[in-house]
Amino acid sequence: MFVSRFLCRARHQINTCGPVWCVASRFSTQPPAKDASVRYSLGRPVLSLRLPAGGLGRFTLTPMLTTVGDLLSEITAKDPGVQSASLLNGDGQRISTCTFMETVLDKDFQLIINDVTHNIRSLGQGASHEHVLGVDDMKYVVRLLHSALSLPQQLHSKHTDLLVKQEELKKQLQPLETERVKMALEAESRATQLGWAGLAYLSLQGGFLGYLTWNVYPWDVMEPITFFISLSTSMLFFAYYILTKQEFIYPHVKDRQFLHFFHYRASHQKFNVHKYNELKDELAKVDGDLSVLRSAIRRKPERTA
Repeated sequence: MFVSRFLCRARHQINTCGPVWCVASRFSTQPPAKDASVRYSLGRPVLSLRLPAGGLGRFTLTPMLTTVGDLLSEITAKDPGVQSASLLNGDGQRISTCTFMETVLDKDFQLIINDVTHNIRSLGQGASHEHVLGVDDMKYVVRLLHSALSLPQQLHSKHTDLLVKQEELKKQLQPLETERVKMALEAESRATQLGWAGLAYLSLQGGFLGYLTWNVYPWDVMEPITFFISLSTSMLFFAYYILTKQEFIYPHVKDRQFLHFFHYRASHQKFNVHKYNELKDELAKVDGDLSVLRSAIRRKPERTA
């Protein structure tokens, strides 16, 4: 096949008639045969026809590589009873043996074997799903091959870079983390003390009202007093909701007070909370990338095994 292509190219350098060498010819006077057809199997055209010896021949074509001469040579080699074979286009002109089958399959053509005409109908232009790779396509394929061959080395190199970056982030975070832990412990202690102070206030208030009720004033006097004190406490809770847009739920109140004390302490010690959060987010991203990369490196030997 490749020898015939080379000979065809040499002939094209001598002749100037183009890729199709057309020689005036007439249609065969024999009745056309109806036992030849072209079908596509797995994206490749397959020519099926009845040979002179009576057998059925199937010829798989590669449109971009197979020439008319290659096809005629295969037909002659398959059946020794073939004495002459040629291809004609729809105008009855003989097609050069240097013409690629990609050009021939775009239109209807005739295959003449021993003066027997086989009319073959084309399936349409581009039905073979083959195309010539352009320069950009070739560059893309080369990049894919290079990436596939150098992928293990790239994975280990990326893993090393991420480890170095992780170590640098940890060094930057270490002094900030130490200071943050101290301020967090102090803020936690202040929030807890505030809770105990609220409990002590309510306990003293209940004990004081009980003392007044049983030892100083009768219940008729203390009943409106306790009512207004309870109403005032409810108003305080409602005022907390108006100011904070949150319900007065004790865990939420404690967390809010913790953040309040923490940021108050950070502002006094000039602790950069924004920088600390950025470093923590970047470290979390690096840790996630390392986890994914290590999984890919572990799967690589399993696939090769």
